[in-house]
Amino acid sequence: MEIGLLLGIFAVLLFIGFPIAFSLGISTMTYLIMADIPLTILPQRFYAGMDSFVLLCIPGFILAGNLMNAGDITNKIIKFSDALFGHIRGGLGLANVGGSMIFGGISGTAIADTTSIGAVMIPGMAKRGYDKPFAAAVTAASSTVGPIIPPSVPMIIVGSLTSISVGKMFLAGAIPGLLLGAAMLATTYIISIMKNYPKGEKFSFKRLLLEGKAAFWALLLVVIILYGIIGGIFTPTEASIVASLYALFVGLFVYKTLSFKKLPIILLDTVLGTAALMTLVGMANVFAWILASENIPQMLANGILSITDNPILVILFINILLLFVGSFMETIAALIILFPSLLKVAEGVGMDPVHFGVMAVLNLMIGLTTPPVGVCLFVASEIAETPLKKVIKALFPYLACNLIVLLLVAYIPQISLWLPSLFK
Repeated sequence: MEIGLLLGIFAVLLFIGFPIAFSLGISTMTYLIMADIPLTILPQRFYAGMDSFVLLCIPGFILAGNLMNAGDITNKIIKFSDALFGHIRGGLGLANVGGSMIFGGISGTAIADTTSIGAVMIPGMAKRGYDKPFAAAVTAASSTVGPIIPPSVPMIIVGSLTSISVGKMFLAGAIPGLLLGAAMLATTYIISIMKNYPKGEKFSFKRLLLEGKAAFWALLLVVIILYGIIGGIFTPTEASIVASLYALFVGLFVYKTLSFKKLPIILLDTVLGTAALMTLVGMANVFAWILASENIPQMLANGILSITDNPILVILFINILLLFVGSFMETIAALIILFPSLLKVAEGVGMDPVHFGVMAVLNLMIGLTTPPVGVCLFVASEIAETPLKKVIKALFPYLACNLIVLLLVAYIPQISLWLPSLFK
């Protein structure tokens, strides 16, 4: 009875629009009271969920993303992408996707990508003759690429939940991320031809070199992070500190677009963002502990395997479940609650843990743009000042291409595992 009440309250609160952390907190508190479990377990499990060295890199990467954004690096990345794609029909839409692939790979979060790139690109695309719903849709859809391309906050969470190496997860996400980006570029180009969207400036190699030089420092950051982690020079947590110091140095002394006056606001934004994320991690851990104590993960695993033990069908069922959950629940919470139990199911049919981790993260990233609770959808719709209904309609081609990429990643393990295998 208590577990039914837990899940029922959580579902109702989520449905009426409560923040996910509060929905988890209220439902877990109710369960503990009804089950006559001492409430001291709540702070204990809450803290245990955050007590991980790997999770220390989250504030570091959030700070690095904020510093790069405040230092006007986002505009430089967009200009570089525009120089590369602008001469093609629908060039600004292509630049939007390209910018997301670069910036998202630095910030590691889809929301930061949607907010920062959307604030520049959506009004810019509207001025150039693009439909606002299309501008919002391409921004929301492309923002999901960033957390697949390393560094990635969801993949850090996967590493903290299991013994999977974060460095391996970063490497495994690179090719699927590029594949997803390429699929979105192709979709954007086809839509742009069908709707006769405008071309930008004529291609200029000189302009590409100039914009590439301006964006060089941003691109170099991704290289430093990856090389440092893979080469064993520093851990992901140390990499986040290096990234923050690097972004601070570039903003203050290379581009000179940052000032010491801006730092208190940047630090405050980082603290608020980290606090919100870590509260979610803590509450999700308490929720996951209750589910584990009630043996729900084992029941879920047995339920899937009782239907079939065919690897193709099991992987399909897992994807359907994650897509459904991802359309309602925040990525981090979904990973903490479901990943460990679903990993056992995946390993039971011979799936590599790294491969499964990439598939799960990609799946839940797609959920960020899936109605009814796709967070990136709401953010992009708000920036575009366009009804959500119109943005969702414009998003359908991107959802279709994303699902095709998801199936390729799910059923062709080498897309994820080839790169990590080179660095054994």
